[in-house]
Amino acid sequence: MKITETSAISPRQTDILGRARAHGRVDVEDLAGQFAVTPQTIRKDINELSDRGLLQRVHGGAVYPSNVTNFAYDSRRILAAEAKQRIGTAAAALIPDKSSIMLNIGTTTEQVAFALRQHDGIMAITNNLNVANILREAPSAEVIIAGGLVRHADGGIVGEATIDLINQFRVDFAVIGASAIDQDGSLLDFDYREVRVAQAIIRHARCTILVADSMKFQRTAPVRIGHLSEIDVFVTDKAPSVGISEICAANEVQLQIADSALVQTG
Repeated sequence: MKITETSAISPRQTDILGRARAHGRVDVEDLAGQFAVTPQTIRKDINELSDRGLLQRVHGGAVYPSNVTNFAYDSRRILAAEAKQRIGTAAAALIPDKSSIMLNIGTTTEQVAFALRQHDGIMAITNNLNVANILREAPSAEVIIAGGLVRHADGGIVGEATIDLINQFRVDFAVIGASAIDQDGSLLDFDYREVRVAQAIIRHARCTILVADSMKFQRTAPVRIGHLSEIDVFVTDKAPSVGISEICAANEVQLQIADSALVQTG
């Protein structure tokens, strides 16, 4: 089903989604008892989550979709929406006024763009139509959008023309997202064309900020963007595993948990 509704899911639906993610499956009768509501109420929640592409209905309940599946873009906007907003605000706070910035495709980089609208005199280069539309409303922002093939699914722009434009710049900050983060520190995505753009953005920035919510540690994707060791600052919503924290520390990556003090790991 085409996802068109992007409003936030309810707290109960968020909890149901979290249980499905943790256990792989949820059952209607069990959830009804746990939340003290009727099975019909739970079925309605499951139907709404399934219609958004966040769960898959099965007899008697629902299962969490395969972690190698890339959710529809509008569905990703409501996954961890509050966490992404906090990450966006925290990442934007690291960027001074009058900075030059590159931002790639992603629902979390969109939240950074929203927060950057309060900045003065920034220049933003992006291959994300959504980011461009967000920042064009900022009166003091100069927005440059890369040319290339526009993906219908998410408004991302990819291809050789995109990379050619990025290669013309050397910016103060890159803000990149990733679809998944392996425990060995690999940053992963689904589309090799977008990966090539992200790699070019990293190469042409003095400081690279990775923005990714904690759900990215529970997913996987087939194409490698790079490694955490190539990042300067990692902004996320929850403390990562010991292994990820050690990778950050060993490579002098600043780890910032949104809404908490900056943790210097170098």
